[in-house]
Amino acid sequence: MTTIDNDSTDTIEGVLTRINELAPLIRKNAAANDQARRVCDETIDALKEAGAFRITVPRRYGGLEAGLRTLLDVSSAIAEADGSAAWIVTISNTNAWTAALSPGQGLDETYADGPDVIVAGVLAPSAEARKVAGGYRVDGRWPYASASLHADWCTSAALLVDDNDQVLDQVAVAIPRRDFHIEDTWYVAGMRATGSNTIVADDVFVPDHRVERLGPFMAGEYISEHPDAPLYRSAITSFLVIAGVGPQLGLGRAALDLVRTKAAEKPLAYSTITRQADSVAFQLLIAEAAMKIDTAHLHAYRAADDVQRYADAGGYPDLLIRARIRGDVAIALRSINEALNILLDAHGSGAFAEANTMQRIWRDSNVAARHAVTLPHVSMETYGKALLGISEHITPII
Repeated sequence: MTTIDNDSTDTIEGVLTRINELAPLIRKNAAANDQARRVCDETIDALKEAGAFRITVPRRYGGLEAGLRTLLDVSSAIAEADGSAAWIVTISNTNAWTAALSPGQGLDETYADGPDVIVAGVLAPSAEARKVAGGYRVDGRWPYASASLHADWCTSAALLVDDNDQVLDQVAVAIPRRDFHIEDTWYVAGMRATGSNTIVADDVFVPDHRVERLGPFMAGEYISEHPDAPLYRSAITSFLVIAGVGPQLGLGRAALDLVRTKAAEKPLAYSTITRQADSVAFQLLIAEAAMKIDTAHLHAYRAADDVQRYADAGGYPDLLIRARIRGDVAIALRSINEALNILLDAHGSGAFAEANTMQRIWRDSNVAARHAVTLPHVSMETYGKALLGISEHITPII
């Protein structure tokens, strides 16, 4: 087990330094994680010690309370070694951020033992909550709950219903690990080790202080509650869609580095060229892929900087800005996927060998790029409607 000086986790620079130092360990475990469909405890424990799960946790609990740009930096650095590990860190930090929008007893409970808590969660309200004395009875299932296998808490959405099963509202509920169980349902082609299984709550009692109405959050009404903490004034929908780009950036960088490195010694099959690097056609492919990866970074960081700018000012970006941010994310995701396809062409069919990291990068990126919250075609339609002043939108996540 890698031992980390705890003082190094007190700053973002320290956390990033430790993550870079951990890269060989994370990379060593990545293939086995993929096969086991679970990120191993050695990797998770090392990332905890490095402070990777405290990026968006409030400072008063020992967290770093850093912004979206930092989350992109951290998650992309981890993804260069293992996409699934990066996804778990990303999702946990995203859920930690949403939980912190509502300060109070519930948050005190979550971080009672320190900041290195892993939080799973699902935005889709696929469970039901019923009001009872002192709280709510929650019953239901949340599929695609990334980080479930290592989660200390689950923060997910539920439908508030009355005794006649009529829907009254949507709420967010926070449930500790002892009160839910996990069904093993995540059998997929990529991001296999994220533990995105189904979290199940069987008639669980959740006290009032761990339940919040979702409507005010989606409308940005939480901003006034954080006069001294710009991070928690970030636009919620924009934060959610941008966060998922971080692992993609790292996967793109990892693929480019792998193909460039191998080019110095790998021949161009069935040709007279003994080194791929000497092929003009190969050089053109590498250049095009690199520019697409740069394009993804430019759009992702522009979007993150815009969210930060509005948060610093205590304002909420208007619909056109939020829609354009979704467009930025769409272009970033498409650019990475296109770059990977080009790099596969350049690298050759050996990229699909099980022993070759390229095939896992390709699988991870393509699965993650199709997350329901960030579907590129939905984002582009959303932006197009906003540009044209069309008020009817196809998603509430804007």
